[in-house]
Amino acid sequence: MITQRHPVEPIEKFLCRTELYLFIILFLMIAGFFTWSENVVITRAIKVVGRMGVMLSSYLVYRRIIHYGAVDAFRWKNIFSPGLYIVYLILGFISFTWSTNPGFSALQWLMTFQSLVFSYFFTKSLILLDEFFPGHSIRLYHLMGNSVFILISIFVVGMYAAPDTFFRLTHGGEEARLGGYIMNPNELGMLAGVGVACLIFDIYRNHNKVWTIIKLIIIFYALYMTGSRSSLIGALLIILFHIKQSQNKKLKALIIAGVLLITPVAIYKVILKDGDSSRLEEVMSMTGRLPFWTALIQEGLPREPMLGFGFMRIDYKEYFQSTHTYPGKMTHNTFMQVLMSLGFVGLTVVIFQMMFTLRGFAREEQEKKLMLFGILIPVIINSFTEFGIFGESNYGILFYQLSIFSIAFRRAPFMTTREKLYLETKLHLRKIAF
Repeated sequence: MITQRHPVEPIEKFLCRTELYLFIILFLMIAGFFTWSENVVITRAIKVVGRMGVMLSSYLVYRRIIHYGAVDAFRWKNIFSPGLYIVYLILGFISFTWSTNPGFSALQWLMTFQSLVFSYFFTKSLILLDEFFPGHSIRLYHLMGNSVFILISIFVVGMYAAPDTFFRLTHGGEEARLGGYIMNPNELGMLAGVGVACLIFDIYRNHNKVWTIIKLIIIFYALYMTGSRSSLIGALLIILFHIKQSQNKKLKALIIAGVLLITPVAIYKVILKDGDSSRLEEVMSMTGRLPFWTALIQEGLPREPMLGFGFMRIDYKEYFQSTHTYPGKMTHNTFMQVLMSLGFVGLTVVIFQMMFTLRGFAREEQEKKLMLFGILIPVIINSFTEFGIFGESNYGILFYQLSIFSIAFRRAPFMTTREKLYLETKLHLRKIAF
């Protein structure tokens, strides 16, 4: 007779706790990218030690699911998507040998690898739940959407409770943008866009629809307060994307009405900056980014065209500066960042990696495909103007890594004898427990 040392947890309780654990570690992982304190020691502890703890927690949750009665009997699919991403990281690791600042390159690489390991076990946990606990309600978009909502809510409350901390003054103090020293307003706007992309699916499945709409309104308000043009464009594209895909006429009408109500004011206030002619000129140059990119290609790239300056480095010095541009430590464009740090070799790898990733998205079932493309829209738009998916460590990289692993596994055609025996034992324990 099979015996057990500890009572088996009821499946409903197990799933409820697992969802809570997944939510907590995802929330903490995203929050770990913020600068919550001006104290350098505290910030480093959160960003390095804290995220390491969350990474280990993702493995423990994965093992918890295995222990309850699941078998990791999966094989790789869309292998070129995760495979080429690994090649990109290997090239980045090798680049320490020629990096113009090996310590900085190594730190950035470590944080990117850290989030990759987290994403692997987090995604594996969700796939195990889908395979061995059919009918469960745990969804990546729900976990991610609620994590984003709580973080955004902290900033919305903070903008009234502590405006000096949660607002960042730009353009000589003329414009206040939500984010403060805690997070770049454009990055915060991108996070809001991801929240919109995820929470829309809770409306699709009629999950607390009224409360979900309230969440979306709060997130849109925060996005507006960031003053991020690229994030606003991303959010509007997400909405248009879902309008096109939806078969629900009432939902379409509701979304279109909301877009028509919000868009004119948002574009005038955020993108056109109240029609200020001096600010319009700034918009046309993408806040000085276009001349900066031109200088990088004309002056910086010819110095190290094939392999670049090293992982997350763009010049021999700490900052690149041309005669007619501002000094910059990063390129404000993730693809330009790869080109400068890993040269044409690195850029070729990431272009093919993205091509295989997009192809993998397109081959998924409808709900998953819509979710992945929806998350990708704000992240990719942000990648053209900020850190992005191949830039310095940020939560856009985390979202992209989660997306990569979401399309990277398939059920094995058969289980081994050992795997079958393990699964039968766990099922038997559950039966005799209840």
